[in-house]
Amino acid sequence: MTVDLICLDADDTLWHNMRFFAAAEEALMAMLAPFADAGIARETMAAVERRNLELYGYGAKSFTLSMIEVALELGGEALPIAAVREILAAGRALLAHPVELFDGIEETLERLAARGRLVLVTKGDLLHQEMKLAASGLGSRFSAIEIVSDKTPDTFRRLFARHDARPERCVMAGDSMRSDVLPALAAGAWAAFIPQAGGWAHEAAAPPDDRARFTTLQRLGDLPRWIDSIA
Repeated sequence: MTVDLICLDADDTLWHNMRFFAAAEEALMAMLAPFADAGIARETMAAVERRNLELYGYGAKSFTLSMIEVALELGGEALPIAAVREILAAGRALLAHPVELFDGIEETLERLAARGRLVLVTKGDLLHQEMKLAASGLGSRFSAIEIVSDKTPDTFRRLFARHDARPERCVMAGDSMRSDVLPALAAGAWAAFIPQAGGWAHEAAAPPDDRARFTTLQRLGDLPRWIDSIA
């Protein structure tokens, strides 16, 4: 089988991402300690994030707005205005955090490019994702960059059609079962799950029942070998 497209997620697949969000959330928990138990604060944050996804989408800006909402909800009138300033500062830090590639990423992309056209498929805030891609120095390694509001089966079907690629000859790899693996499989592609420690609970999902076009890998560097095995 010839592989037409090799689609790769960006955050926590090519470079570190969630650990910066986790650090910001820890700072929020410490700030809210006078107002709520840490467990309640985390549950509230998770619920607010889920509720706000349809309004604000994904990314650091949405996360910052959710942190402010949680602080106001739990702190009420007793919340000092300085706390809001601290949250805004944390949000700006998220937008400016360094882009740290996983080990061996550039070599892996070279190996993958010898096996098919590389397409970056990432979701989130357009400007922030463009900034991170530019800082990564990886943009020139991809034949196309797709920054989408969400990843659904229709997202992948449109992407494959736009690049004149048959779904059964496309591969998607990423750290999210919910966003990278399941919708790509539903669109008819192959999918590789590359889990990372500390992944966002919202992106968790049960693995597919049909494992024929699916695999779990320890790292992105294992993807070329798997592609060779299916090709």
